[in-house]
Amino acid sequence: MAVHKPGYQRYQGPRTSHCARIMVMPRFSWHRLMGMKITIVVLAVSMVWPLLCAAFIYVANHAELWQGMGGDLTSFLNINGRFFEVFMNTQAVFAMILAAVAGPGLIAPDLANNALPLYFSRPLTRGDYIISRLLVLLGMLSLVTMIPALLLFVMQVGLAGWGWLADHWIYAWGVFGGFALWIGIVSLVAMACSAYVKWRVIAGALVLAYFTILAGAASIMNAVFRVDWGRAVNPALAMNQIWRSMLDMEPLEGPGAWTCAIVLCLMGLTLLAALSRKLRPVEVVK
Repeated sequence: MAVHKPGYQRYQGPRTSHCARIMVMPRFSWHRLMGMKITIVVLAVSMVWPLLCAAFIYVANHAELWQGMGGDLTSFLNINGRFFEVFMNTQAVFAMILAAVAGPGLIAPDLANNALPLYFSRPLTRGDYIISRLLVLLGMLSLVTMIPALLLFVMQVGLAGWGWLADHWIYAWGVFGGFALWIGIVSLVAMACSAYVKWRVIAGALVLAYFTILAGAASIMNAVFRVDWGRAVNPALAMNQIWRSMLDMEPLEGPGAWTCAIVLCLMGLTLLAALSRKLRPVEVVK
């Protein structure tokens, strides 16, 4: 007769918090990404435009530097919604490139090395895993989007005074909320490409191709059906329409901001469903 030693006891010691468990993977991923030369190069290049915008803000708030140069220059040197729209459009491109560099290495190695059963055997759910990977891209993409934008807004407030803040506080909400939406879409695209494509270079190219193909498809639909609702399928144009609404600007021709937001939400839910389907603790091979 077999004798079983009843020596197993459940762990009763202190446990880390739920947030601490989620932050483990982002902490190590950030350290690894900041050690990559290509990441440093992209971050350095993406800081050129914010520095130029900072110089523009300084000149715009010092009339003595351009006094007597004409009224056209006076209307040009104005910090308004158009200024932040141009800034957001430019930095959105760098965010997309950075996601193509940093995103492919997040999930593909775990799938290739069958590491998901090891993750999910811990007190970590599938949702926690997705959130932890999203936080990696959120932290990286914020360095080229939200943080520089808010710093520029603070700089403008410091130079123009509290009166300007009282009249244009909506710009802070526009750049923060607008970039948050863009980071969410770009991060989901990068994570989905990383989950379905194991080769990092191909996955990175697929991230850029995703936005390029949808932009081309939107143009074809508009040309073939002679409509303008195809702009909502183009993530960049749809997001720009949302940004203009958040910055209190006149909307462009085509679908409105709410329509574009609904299309982008459906797009994000589709990417999230595809990503969740790929992340399984076990794999059944037929």
